[in-house]
Amino acid sequence: MRDDDLLVQVAWLYHVGGQSQEEVGQALGISRFKVTRMLADARERGIVRVAIEHETTETLLMADRLRQRYGLTEAIVTPGLSVTAEAAPSAARSDIARRGVGIAAAGLLSRMLAAEDPVTIGIGWGRTIAAMTNAITGVRKKDARFVSLMGSLTRTAATNPFDVCTRLAAIVGGEAYFLPAPFILDSEEAYRVIMDQRIVKETLEVARGADAAFVSVGECKPDALLFSSGIISPEEFQRLKAAGAVADTTGKFFDARGRIVDSDLNRRTPSIGLEDLHRQDVVLLAAGEEKQEATRALLLGGFVKRLVVDGDLARTLC
Repeated sequence: MRDDDLLVQVAWLYHVGGQSQEEVGQALGISRFKVTRMLADARERGIVRVAIEHETTETLLMADRLRQRYGLTEAIVTPGLSVTAEAAPSAARSDIARRGVGIAAAGLLSRMLAAEDPVTIGIGWGRTIAAMTNAITGVRKKDARFVSLMGSLTRTAATNPFDVCTRLAAIVGGEAYFLPAPFILDSEEAYRVIMDQRIVKETLEVARGADAAFVSVGECKPDALLFSSGIISPEEFQRLKAAGAVADTTGKFFDARGRIVDSDLNRRTPSIGLEDLHRQDVVLLAAGEEKQEATRALLLGGFVKRLVVDGDLARTLC
C-alpha cells in the first residue's frame, strides 16, 4: 500500500469508522504513535476537511473494474475497512460501511444539485439512503424536488421514503413529493385501485421524470430489514424465496440474474416500474459484504447507471 493510501485509510477509519487510534493501529499493523502523526499529517495536507478525500489508487482501480464489468457510467468506491470479524462484529462493520457510502453518496448528490437548472431526485428507501441524508450539508437549491419512488411505511422512520424526502427538502430548501400509498397492499385488486387514483398518477409522473434516482439494495434473507421489521410476513417471504428472489429495490424483487421474479408481491407494491428504472439515471447505494449476492443481481439487471459501494463489498463484485 502506498504511503498516501495508508494515510487516507488511517483518516477514514478514525474519522468515519469511529475507531480509536489504538484500534486503527491494530487493524493496520502500525503503532498508535504513527497513527497520531498520520492524522496530524492528513489535516495539514488538507486530506481531512469536512469529508475525507477517499479516492486512493486501490479504490480507483476497483471503480474502473466495476464500470467496465457492469457497463456503469460511474462507480464510487469507499476505502475498505480492514477490520476483521474478531475486531468488530458484522453489524458494526456494516454500520460503518453504510456511513461511508452515505458520505460518498451525499457528495454525488451535492454535485447533481449544483446544476443551474431545476433538479428532480427520486428517492428509494433503506438505511444507506438514510445515511446519505444524514451526511449532506451546505447545499441550498430552492428549485430542487425530491420524490419518493415507492409507497411508504406505516410509521415514521429514518429509512422511510416520505421521511427522507421531507428531510432532504428541508436541508436544501426544495420541495418534497411522496407517493400516497402503503409500501405493500393486501391484494392485486387494491393495487389496481390505488394506482388508478389521480394523485398517485401525478406523483408517479414526477418520479418518472426525475433527473436521477437514488436507491439502495435489500436482501431476501430473514434478517434483512424488510422481513425482520414485519413489513413482509413469513409466508410472503417463503413465496419470494420459492420464486428465486435474492434482492429487492424500490419495492420490486429480483432473482440472481437481475430479472423480476414471478411473485404476487411484485404486483402489490406501488412504485415506478422496471421500465422506468431503465430510462433513468439510477444511482445504487450498496454497503456491507453481506449484500454481495443482492448487489450483483441488481447490477446484472442492467438498469443501474452509477454505483456507490464500500471497498470490501466492491472487492467481491470485481
